[in-house]
Amino acid sequence: MANNTDHASYSRRKFLRSAIGAGLASVALPAYAQTAFDDVINAPRRGNWDDQFDANNASRTAAVVKSNNPILGPEAVPNIQTAILEYQQIVAAGGWPQVNPTGQRLQIGVIDPLVPVLRQRLMASGDLPRNAGMSDAFDSYVDGAVKRFQARHGLPEDGVLGEFTVKAMNIPADVRLQQLNTNLVRVQSMSGDLGQRYVMVNIPAAYIEAVENGRVVLRNTAIVGRISRPSPILNSKIYEVILNPYWIAPRSIVEKDIVPLMRKDPTYLTRNNIRLIDGQGNEVPPETVDWNAPKAPPYEFRQDPGKINAMASTKINFHNEHSVYMHDTPQQGLFNKLARFESSGCVRVQNVRDLSTWLLRDTPGWNRQQIERVIESRVNTPIKLTAEVPVYFVYITAWSAKDRIVQFRDDIYQLDGNAELALQTTTGIEQAAQ
Repeated sequence: MANNTDHASYSRRKFLRSAIGAGLASVALPAYAQTAFDDVINAPRRGNWDDQFDANNASRTAAVVKSNNPILGPEAVPNIQTAILEYQQIVAAGGWPQVNPTGQRLQIGVIDPLVPVLRQRLMASGDLPRNAGMSDAFDSYVDGAVKRFQARHGLPEDGVLGEFTVKAMNIPADVRLQQLNTNLVRVQSMSGDLGQRYVMVNIPAAYIEAVENGRVVLRNTAIVGRISRPSPILNSKIYEVILNPYWIAPRSIVEKDIVPLMRKDPTYLTRNNIRLIDGQGNEVPPETVDWNAPKAPPYEFRQDPGKINAMASTKINFHNEHSVYMHDTPQQGLFNKLARFESSGCVRVQNVRDLSTWLLRDTPGWNRQQIERVIESRVNTPIKLTAEVPVYFVYITAWSAKDRIVQFRDDIYQLDGNAELALQTTTGIEQAAQ
């Protein structure tokens, strides 16, 4: 993730204006491989305080949020039920105060009369120990508590009380309780036997868990579908890993995107290693095509394997009716964005070779070294898994996986049924429209 909550080059909310205008047609909308085409085209200050500052302790406070316990699994339901009981108590006690900074930027070293309110807010949600006391100083204890809060909400752990952190803090406790109740139903629906080894894609969290024997052995950052082309909720099985995949442009993309590009730049196909293949499997030179004709040419537009391929090194196939898959991307910088909701349904996977190695572990002849050698060769190589691995695309915006640490994520597809959660995106939408 980005290192700054509110000044990242691209926040998770800046892209939403146009997407929401288009509307959410269906969570299971087909992807038609548009995702791949998207890839083709496109020092804190120390203040005057004495609190025996311990930066390492502050970092550990946030790190404890990370867990090798999976979101799903046998403990998922009791964990979220415990969280619901705790949030019922928080609501019954009056919830938590609103934090509304109006002056200087609140971060470590600042002395401000709003800090006691911030302390109360963090104590109410369990992020700051109650024995930390009351003070106007944004000290190392508050810094650690803010980072812990940010980690629980999928925000960059910078300890700065910026716009998105404040928005998340000011969601009322009763709304968070409703969110937990909504997600309890989702978690209960996945409480059966998921398999000894499985892959879970949590869409709102935009990350992937590879789970084995009830423990997370890999957690990969992901890019999932934007609101107008959402990633579908599904249960399936991964049956194939393709190294150095070809990318076949869907007809809609050929007509709407590639042909107009060729009219402007006749070298576009050649520069992007995209070949025209006729019905007999013969290659057709692009210069022989009339790109100004009323209809797009009736050829297959196939991109060769390689570093600029829309799927880069890897494609992971699983059975589904939505034309979606998981894949690598040549645009690795996208994984550093706070917002990772910008594909057309398919899921891009950071460090995909780690996931591929894990998937192919029981397929003879495919260790990490062999995978790397084949990728280096640029030869298209489909590999069938000896044993198919279950994969679950889920939509869980609230859960508790360990040590009574409750996590929340934005309701990016607006499925939680509460307008207050969707309102978190208002500012970002307005900025995107400018």
